[in-house]
Amino acid sequence: MSNDFQMSILEQTRVRFRQLVEKEHLLNTNVSVLAKPLSPEEAIGSPGRRDFPIITGKERVVESNVLGAKGHAFTDSPREFLGVVENVLRLDLTTNSARAIYVATLNALFAHLKLAKATVHCRDDDPEKCASETSRHLLERYGLNDVGLIGLNPAIAERLVETFGADRVRISDLAVDNIGRRRFGVEVWDGNERLDDLIDASDIVLTTGTTLINGTFDKIRSRIQKAQKPYLLYGVTAAGVSHLLGIERICPFGRDD
Repeated sequence: MSNDFQMSILEQTRVRFRQLVEKEHLLNTNVSVLAKPLSPEEAIGSPGRRDFPIITGKERVVESNVLGAKGHAFTDSPREFLGVVENVLRLDLTTNSARAIYVATLNALFAHLKLAKATVHCRDDDPEKCASETSRHLLERYGLNDVGLIGLNPAIAERLVETFGADRVRISDLAVDNIGRRRFGVEVWDGNERLDDLIDASDIVLTTGTTLINGTFDKIRSRIQKAQKPYLLYGVTAAGVSHLLGIERICPFGRDD
């Protein structure tokens, strides 16, 4: 069994991240990394709809700034951090707050090195346009098939239902106040209890990058691969990880500054 298979996804990226930083001579330089929790207005401006998790208070965005380049990550456990890249690489990635700082910093450094685009969240009306573009992309690429959405993004969920029909969309989430509710004609399933049901019922799976922060992505990816289903990560959080591991990501309106 390979070491990559035994290691978690983030541990795999840490090995490759360190190699890259050493190659670019950034590991031991005096690089300041500032990660701060952003307010909803700072993170996404003023979108028309008000049911995004960041606006309802369930999540926040942390922003890492490295050499002037920025990287975002969504988390339910935001905290500030100030140090150097070496400190970030030594973080114990067993908590949501540490994983958020690590992933945001990975995104910022990849933005600095021009290795990843769309590392900063879109603003104002762009989340709605993102939802339309994401649904269009899935329809054009995969046809009128069953779609599983892991992580309730209300704009994307609504557009998926409009594009594919409520009977072809499955949604799961971890937020207790979402589970069991019907959103746009689709019942929101418990992401812990009904992961297998969602994957088995879907031809294509769209997964939020926040799963990298809350520690669920490894299980999700393993189950999807076992079922041999295609999948994509969506959003700014997954920018650096997707690049390092060759995972397809969609984030049509993410920003580079």
